[in-house]
Order: sequence, then C-alpha cells, then structure tokens
Amino acid sequence: MSHANAALTPRARLRLAKLIVEGRWPATTVARMFMVSPVTARRWAARYRTEGAAGMADRSSRPHRMPAKTPPALVKRIVRARWRRRLGPVQIGGELGLPASTVHAVLVRCRINRLSHIDRITGEPIRRYEHATPGAMIHVDVTKFGNIPDGGGWRFVGKQQGDRNRAATPDKPRSATRDPLMGRAFVHTVIDDHSRVAYAEIHADERAVTAIGVLQRAVAWFADRGVSVQRVLSDNGSAYKSHAWADACSALGITPKKTRPYRPQTNGKIERFHRTLGEGWAYARFYGSETERRQGLPGWIHFYNHHRTHSAIGAPPISRLNNLPGHHS
Repeated sequence: MSHANAALTPRARLRLAKLIVEGRWPATTVARMFMVSPVTARRWAARYRTEGAAGMADRSSRPHRMPAKTPPALVKRIVRARWRRRLGPVQIGGELGLPASTVHAVLVRCRINRLSHIDRITGEPIRRYEHATPGAMIHVDVTKFGNIPDGGGWRFVGKQQGDRNRAATPDKPRSATRDPLMGRAFVHTVIDDHSRVAYAEIHADERAVTAIGVLQRAVAWFADRGVSVQRVLSDNGSAYKSHAWADACSALGITPKKTRPYRPQTNGKIERFHRTLGEGWAYARFYGSETERRQGLPGWIHFYNHHRTHSAIGAPPISRLNNLPGHHS
C-alpha cells in the first residue's frame, strides 16, 4: 500500500505515465490533471519508460547509505548494558558518551526499549508464542484460595471480625491452639492456548485422580464446542508426573508436555489467568460464605469466556472458536 501522504496510488501512476509516454500529453497538463508537480509527473514517466508497469510499485524510502548510523559494535554495548544491568537510556548514554536519544533509538530498533519485554531472570528478550488453532495446546494447573468463613473473610470485614467469623463457623477442624482450620479450595484450571477459553472446577485436593477427572471433563467440554485437544502442558507437580496422568493422556489421544523446572513463565498464560481469576472472582467482592463464592464461579467463567475482552487478543476468548454460531471465520 502507498504511504499515508502519497499523492498517487500505483494504478494512478500508471495512468499518468501512459498519458505522457504513450499518449504524448504534455507533462505539465498531466501533472495538473493528477494534482502533482510536473517534476513528479516526469519522474514517473521516466520510470515507466525504463521499467514498464512494474516500476509503478511502491519502493522503500530508506537511504542506500547511512553514514551517521550507530556502529554495530556500539549497538552491542548498548544492548549488553540493557540486558545485563537493565539500565535506562540516560545511564547507558552517560557511560558510553552518547545522547540519551541515540540510545533510546537503538533500544527501540532492537525492541528492548521496555523492560517488560526482557525476562527478569535471564535478561533475554521474552519469547512469546501462540498455537495456530484451538486445541493444539491446552494448559492445566491448580491454584489455591483460602476458604471463606460464614459471615465473610478478613479482606472485607477486617481482621478482628474475620477471626470471630472463623471461630463461629461450624464443622471445622481445629489446630493445636484451637484455632479453626478453614481449609483451602483447590481450583483446577484449563485454558486453551490459542483462544484463551477457560474451564475450571473446584475440588478439595490436587491429587492425580482429581486432576485426571478434570482433564477428562475439560476435553469433553471442548469437544462439545468443536475443539479437539492435541497436547496438554502442565508443570512438574506430583499429579502431572504420575503414571496415571500419562496413561489418562494416552487414552484420550493427547500428548502430555511439561514445563521447565522452576520456570513458571513457560506456563505463563495460565499463571496470568490465575491472577485474573483472583481479581475477577475470588477477591472481587464480599462473599458471605465459601458456598456463595463457589456458586459464583460458573457465572464468572461464562463472563470471562463470552463477554470479557481479553487484552492479548482484543476480543472475548470464545470469538476464536470459529465453529460457534456468529463466529465463523
């Protein structure tokens, strides 16, 4: 496509050039017709004479030589300071004797001008990926939330009232100091890598048999929506390292994958979903009991999948499942 300020499109250039070269119209008259200068009209006519219609295409305006361009060796020093020490343009420019604007231009060109683009541990640029089709990869994990006592938890009612609510909640085991043990809710989550469509269930543990049941029901849930799961990515938790998990994946025709040890970034999509889950559902409002909160999970999952615009894809996740009515590609 022509750039935003171009007076002529490739098709208009061809018409202009043909009028001058083949029609033998005066360049000044043709230039007036196309509202360009005579110099521009003659230039396109000359290019048409030498190159034909192919010469009317857009060309890069980048110069052939750039004598003032920052030398490659200096670019490497700027990038090294940014990666290894996470310095800003002013600090790097002070060390290397360069204007901060020059350093910033180099960082932008190398796409490391924002520290959020660089891995905090390795200092390397973050490599993002996304599978091309729904079901090509699903992510699974478990996140935990403390159960809410009857009357509300301390986040909304304060520490003292929260402790009283815990003590008054019936049928709860107690610790050695007689404090009530509220326990935790284990939320087993599944998210599709391509669409970010999510599936979640709450259970009392994270054992292999529980995780396998969640996987089987999630695969069936995705199948009802026309998605065939091919691979599953998990961390190295005991449930996912078990032989039972491998056997269950084999029975479902799914290839199990594991993240690198101590590298939660590999499973970053579901880790980020857990944060959204906490902010949007678990701690979003006051719940009078754990039962009330659990009853709100299906509704929030529906809102997340069907109505909430996902920042990474710019639309609700369900919009990427093309088999659904109204979402054909």
